[in-house]
Amino acid sequence: MTDRDTVDGAADGTTGGESDGTAGGTTGDGAHGGSALTRTWRALDGSARAVVGLALALTLVAGTALGAVLVARPDRAVPGDASVDAGFARDMQAHHAQAVELSVLLRDRSDDPVLRAVALDVLTAQQQQIGQFVAWLRMWGLPVAGARPPMAWMADGHGHGGAAATPAGDPAATGLAAMPGWVTPERMAALEASDGADAERLWLALMVDHHVGGVAMAQAAAERAGEPEVRRLARGIITAQSREVQVLQELLAQRGGRPAGV
Repeated sequence: MTDRDTVDGAADGTTGGESDGTAGGTTGDGAHGGSALTRTWRALDGSARAVVGLALALTLVAGTALGAVLVARPDRAVPGDASVDAGFARDMQAHHAQAVELSVLLRDRSDDPVLRAVALDVLTAQQQQIGQFVAWLRMWGLPVAGARPPMAWMADGHGHGGAAATPAGDPAATGLAAMPGWVTPERMAALEASDGADAERLWLALMVDHHVGGVAMAQAAAERAGEPEVRRLARGIITAQSREVQVLQELLAQRGGRPAGV
């Protein structure tokens, strides 16, 4: 992600703009016998120079003190345990893990090369992101499992909780089931018991809901997370899973649509 940020910054012209301003100032200064700051400094008498020097020294001391405070207060530099960033990393990690489990079940129950390829894509992409969520939490010095219940970060100040955004519409859901698109144990068991075309249709229907729920979670993080890299990944999830939902829906329609009751 660091390399991409560097490329993005160069594409935006941010670095070039700053360099051009500096180079332009140097060239102009050389043509007129020094910069404006240098000429002003030379025009000052001894006492005025002393005052300016003292002011610069005090500014340096103040900046150093502020830096020391920030180092001594790591909670100012990294997300806290109850932050949107930490909650999203923890809950999306669990949400992705269920998508991986669903995809493994499908690959064991279908010979369709298209669906097996889609399931493999979901499995590998979301497993990689799980590793990123874990790495973030470790970097922030936070446990992988938090003390707050699932989806508390999404409910705080956002006008709704996870249950309200769940496609299944279960207002009584608690724990992991409160996550949007979470697959219930009953439907997971039904997928385990199915095979062939039945398993394919059920998996596609469940994965559509699961992805829609994941997009809802990512939208909340993209709007409210404090860390730029968290917002960036959340936006990537929104884009990728929204496209995948369209593909999944097309594949489901080609196979007769959603199973009854799902």
